[in-house]
Amino acid sequence: MNERYHEYKRIIEKYLSEYFDVSCKAPALLLDSMRYSLLSGGKRIRPVLTLEFCRISGGNPDDALPVACGVEMLHTYSLIHDDLPCMDNDALRRGMPTNHKVYGETTAVLAGDALQAEAFRSILLSGLPAEKRAECARILADAAGVDGICGGQYLDMLGEDCRLSETELRLMCEKKTASMISAACMMGAVVGGADDRQISAAESFGRNIGLAFQIRDDILDVCGADAELGKPVGSDVREGKNTFMGFYGRERCEQMIAELTDSARKTAAAAFSDSEFILELADELMKRYS
Repeated sequence: MNERYHEYKRIIEKYLSEYFDVSCKAPALLLDSMRYSLLSGGKRIRPVLTLEFCRISGGNPDDALPVACGVEMLHTYSLIHDDLPCMDNDALRRGMPTNHKVYGETTAVLAGDALQAEAFRSILLSGLPAEKRAECARILADAAGVDGICGGQYLDMLGEDCRLSETELRLMCEKKTASMISAACMMGAVVGGADDRQISAAESFGRNIGLAFQIRDDILDVCGADAELGKPVGSDVREGKNTFMGFYGRERCEQMIAELTDSARKTAAAAFSDSEFILELADELMKRYS
């Protein structure tokens, strides 16, 4: 698994580095701000899933690169805005100062706005057939809007002033975290030519892995190490966030991660004949430390 993962990541990093260079007719500082966050590293889980779901659906992962990079642009926008003083007010991301700490709040907001728009441009200007471009853009819009990141972030901010119910907590995390991971899987399947049953399986796999991912994040915020996380541990507790750890504790959270991962694995294995890589990736994400 590691060899393919690192090859995907290498290709993604190279492709991302070609966006927003000095040839762009845009203010240099805004481009610097966009590239600062877009190229700051990270696991690149979402674009890797897009490429792999394209491959196991019968497509060429190279064809999915503009879509995969669009996913990462939209994810990066969400991180920039997440860190803002009016949101989580974080000073570090991936071990580096957050965007607004380097470029100022106004530039950070606009960098995030621009990256969200450019995510759709990357998809819509790709060489894919028109129907695939349109469907990928629709899937990404669903993941970005009120039923996705924005809706989830709003619920997250509301929850700082009150205790959410267990149903509300799950809904928040499905929107804020799982929606983008699910979209990444679905778009890869669409580009690869998957049938409806496989696209549905990709959606289910991503949703379950996304929830497991968020629960692991909640555990790491309590039990992790600053150096591995790239930000201070305990920020959720300090900010009064509603988390799975706060509701269930460590033991039950670990059980939930295992259950969600097992469900995701079974769904993928039943729908895709060549699923070894994503099954191993699901296992790796289940036990990650950062």
